[in-house]
Amino acid sequence: MKTATLVLDASTTLGFLLPDEQSAHTNQILRLIEQRTPVYVPAHWFVETVNGLLVAKRRQRINAGQMDHALRFVQTMSRATVVTEQFINTTLTLARRHQLTIYDAAYLELAIRTDSVLATTDRALLKAAKAERVDIV
Repeated sequence: MKTATLVLDASTTLGFLLPDEQSAHTNQILRLIEQRTPVYVPAHWFVETVNGLLVAKRRQRINAGQMDHALRFVQTMSRATVVTEQFINTTLTLARRHQLTIYDAAYLELAIRTDSVLATTDRALLKAAKAERVDIV
């Protein structure tokens, strides 16, 4: 499987940032990122990820120090941003075809457009990626 570039979704990011969601799979993706594998994320990834951290803090799944550490990581990912607004028609087509939210379809569109491996833990997105013949990790 190629891993030249990754498209990272918020569910996977939260999977390695939140201690109670870490798994071998999410930790493998974190290692790839730490090894400087190039990463693409759609613009909404930042808001989606930070919201997940905020909800986790409110529910006392993480403490203030863990949230600050996670936020620093998210801020380092600014090098990864690829905006997908100009590709909304393709994204909408994928959302309709696979019954995805527009947010999840944006990850899929980005992986297709950049010929990247999709890093997700979302079941519906995994199924759609397989149907579109997108490599997943």
